[in-house]
Amino acid sequence: MKKITLILLSLVIMAGFSVEVKAQTSASVPATHAGAVLMVAMGLTQTAPLHFGSSALTTTAGGTIVLPANSTTRTYTGGVATSAATPVATNAAYNVTGTMNETYAITLPTTVTVTNTQASTGVYQMDITLMNAYVASKSAVSSTGTLSGSGTDSFTLGGTLTVKANQLGGIYDATFGVSVDYN
Repeated sequence: MKKITLILLSLVIMAGFSVEVKAQTSASVPATHAGAVLMVAMGLTQTAPLHFGSSALTTTAGGTIVLPANSTTRTYTGGVATSAATPVATNAAYNVTGTMNETYAITLPTTVTVTNTQASTGVYQMDITLMNAYVASKSAVSSTGTLSGSGTDSFTLGGTLTVKANQLGGIYDATFGVSVDYN
């Protein structure tokens, strides 16, 4: 009987070890992450034009008029001086809208040529160069800004107007492009 019990016990043990073991061929995670970012189209609205105001030609030598991006207090060099006549100087002003808390870049022209609207001969064009933006979100002159938690920001522009030697008096005008885009 002892032999039969031993044989039966051996058979039970061998049957236990002969259970088929399979390797795991797949895995899963109980929770995964998915996401998306939808950017609101940027908007740019001009609220004031860039105007260097009225200035006086004091000599035929030419000169410059500098209009800072955050002030209408102009500085002059050469044969150009301030004038009390209207119109007064204004900084171009813009409102920006888009996706909240995103940064953006401002693209300004390198040169804007203004033309005397009443003349077609002589020195009747001037260049505006060194344009820069004073960005509200930075509280500084910058070429980038950050939209607020409500998706807004603003900036103003200034630059340098070069008056050439023998420049004709009169009204000068031009259009130019400004753009903003997400960084």
